Amino acid sequence: MEKDLQQAAKKRGIRYFLISFTDLFGVARAKLAPASAIGEMQKNGAGFAGFAAHLDMSPADPDMPAIPDPASMIQLPWKPEVAWLAADPHINGKPLAQAPRVVLQSVLARAGAQVQSGVECEFFVLRPDGLAIADAADEQPKPCYDQQALMRRCDMIAEICDYMQQLGWGAYQNDHEDANGQFEMNWGHADALVTADRHAFFKYMTRSVAEKHGLRATFMPKPLPNLTGNGCHCHISLWKGRRNIFSDAKGELGLSAAAYHFAGGLLAHAGALTALANPVVNSYKRINAPQTASGATWSPNTATYGGNNRTHMIRIPAGDRLEIRLADGAANPYLLQAGCIAAGCEGIRRKTPPGKRLDINMYSPGAAPKSARRLPQNLLDALREFQADAALKEWLGPEFVDSYVKLKTEEWNDYMRHFSTWERQNALDV
Repeated sequence: MEKDLQQAAKKRGIRYFLISFTDLFGVARAKLAPASAIGEMQKNGAGFAGFAAHLDMSPADPDMPAIPDPASMIQLPWKPEVAWLAADPHINGKPLAQAPRVVLQSVLARAGAQVQSGVECEFFVLRPDGLAIADAADEQPKPCYDQQALMRRCDMIAEICDYMQQLGWGAYQNDHEDANGQFEMNWGHADALVTADRHAFFKYMTRSVAEKHGLRATFMPKPLPNLTGNGCHCHISLWKGRRNIFSDAKGELGLSAAAYHFAGGLLAHAGALTALANPVVNSYKRINAPQTASGATWSPNTATYGGNNRTHMIRIPAGDRLEIRLADGAANPYLLQAGCIAAGCEGIRRKTPPGKRLDINMYSPGAAPKSARRLPQNLLDALREFQADAALKEWLGPEFVDSYVKLKTEEWNDYMRHFSTWERQNALDV
């Protein structure tokens, strides 16, 4: 871990630093600072106007310095003279309470255990105009794991995987996913803040490498209407030193009571959590989708859990962790972690039971029991549940929750002002 960024620049041949923060909408914002200025930036931060990003601020607010975290430094493998740094926005000498990375750090400080997590990022490779998949030959009705289509994108996928290996992320597999033109790349789990930083960088890296190959990568939840959407499954476990407190050889499916209480918290706060895990209007075309071309959406629509069963919101893939299958590709890397950890730890604090495990196929018509709670049907419903969730507001901080709900409600209102061709066709002659 580098502590002195000036020394790191000299030792590694770094000429520029990309000082980056992620705003409330998950957009990466950055300034490019020459290495000669990084000492000052490390001390006092790079100056931003918060109102110019998706933050709940006004043009009258003071300068918002973003102070880089040297522990997060990633030297760009494809452009090693530049290094990326995750930064924490500050206002009046204090961390900005609504900033997503600050929110995650606050949650982790209260978790009472070390949190290990990993994410499975799915993305589509499209034509540069974003209107269709780039590989016209990728047309199988069940394209998941299609070897031929995977290898037609080998140059791009291998380049990204090589970079992850070079960075020491523990990359271990890549595949063609369930939709035509869709891929997933996997790397090892780590401390939750490290995973969030890597998640943010992975999205930037994937888009950059795709552009280099004349393509466009998107993490949009449902970029094409009849195909499976982009998920972002999150695996979580809690640790005390070297002991995984989720693991219990004598427990049901190898999990401890703490793990089941964590699951109980996730399920109890699922409606509110959806506002963070599924943060855009398009998200609800994925989690409430009809059957896709491949035969399954692979996304949940109820707050339920099962064993090693991919049709539920929570899957138990092994006796050492939980997999949360709710989130999609638009999820903010920091808010996804913060929301899941907060909800789960609240479940542990209150010893919330998860209810009965459902070992059924939730995609079968009429399979869902009447007791299974539906997830929100749209972004507005999710925001209302999020705003009303007192426990999550206490964990995540009222300044963040109020700002997030305010800006996301404005986004919903902007969507509702959009007039579509379908509306005209549906109602012109009623």
